Amino acid sequence: MCARQDLSEKYDVFGRLHVLVAHPARQWTYALDRMDASGQFDEILLLGWCNMHVRQIAMGDAPAVQAIYAPYVTSTTISFEDVPPDIVEIERRIAAILPRYPYLVAEEDGRIVGYAYASEHRTRAAYRTSVDVTVYVAPGAQRRGVARCLYARLLPAAASLGYHAAFAGIALPNDASVALHEVMGFELVGIYREVGRKFDAWHDVGWWQRLL
Repeated sequence: MCARQDLSEKYDVFGRLHVLVAHPARQWTYALDRMDASGQFDEILLLGWCNMHVRQIAMGDAPAVQAIYAPYVTSTTISFEDVPPDIVEIERRIAAILPRYPYLVAEEDGRIVGYAYASEHRTRAAYRTSVDVTVYVAPGAQRRGVARCLYARLLPAAASLGYHAAFAGIALPNDASVALHEVMGFELVGIYREVGRKFDAWHDVGWWQRLL
């Protein structure tokens, strides 16, 4: 545990009490979960670089989510969908994810600049404590730490709901996404060779895993 100063308490979007403390040497901020009434804490994530507003998604956010996601479908192989879902379909997907899994949005100046969610990994019962995780950032908001900020909230939120392992599938090559997941503690566990076909080309998908 680090030396502590400048303690302050706040509740996160899931109503869990956190205590924020600044690291005196590095000027980082740690989020500490209160473990019990005696005041024991556990360091769970670094938040010093994250100053944007992250909250649980609302159904009214569907148009913003659709606007962020659609270009990834039409112009990249990051998504393996061929046709962008409309707002009604985005609303259906949000309803299917909540409340079983966390689904978060990041805001800057009141505008949604990214979103992240967890979802079912596999349908068989033994997989019930594993989740897939997904994050998308608006094109104009990339390279500002939005995805890291979202994952810094999403992964502890998934753990608090009882999930044990998180998986991320990344269409390759995608150096930025690989770097993001590895800095967040994910490790490569395997590659599906030529598993997807889009834009008249074959695409590999790598799978990264992190225990929560």
